[in-house]
Amino acid sequence: MLNALEVFTTVSVGVMVGVEFSVAFVINRILDALPGDSGQLGRAHGGRMLGAVMPVWYISSLILVAVWAVTGWHDHGTGLVVTAGALLMVSVIMSILLLVPINNRSKTWTPENRPADWKQQANRWERYHYVRVAVIVAAFALLVIAL
Repeated sequence: MLNALEVFTTVSVGVMVGVEFSVAFVINRILDALPGDSGQLGRAHGGRMLGAVMPVWYISSLILVAVWAVTGWHDHGTGLVVTAGALLMVSVIMSILLLVPINNRSKTWTPENRPADWKQQANRWERYHYVRVAVIVAAFALLVIAL
């Protein structure tokens, strides 16, 4: 049972990392290359779509890691799992404090109502997102090692 939990948790976090990595290094580059207002409209749509899914994914991943740590408390890799959980907690806190406020604004923007500094806000979100991606990649790596 513990082995199944470990694998399921690692795969769940790994897929989440893949989505966030793709947003940072693929999707946003594609959106930036689109003509006119298409990129900004795509970011707004992505903010609405992923903004609804990712909080559930982040929290459920954190819960899975916590269950793994408690269930396998006496296993050799528990320290790595606990550290991975701490990193996922950092990513959740970063999201709530830094990324979500920007996302909540930007997902409502259209070419007609966006603020003059919308590009600066989008760039700030990207910088925070790069840090968050690094944090969750580290958490994922620790889970893989703990297996």
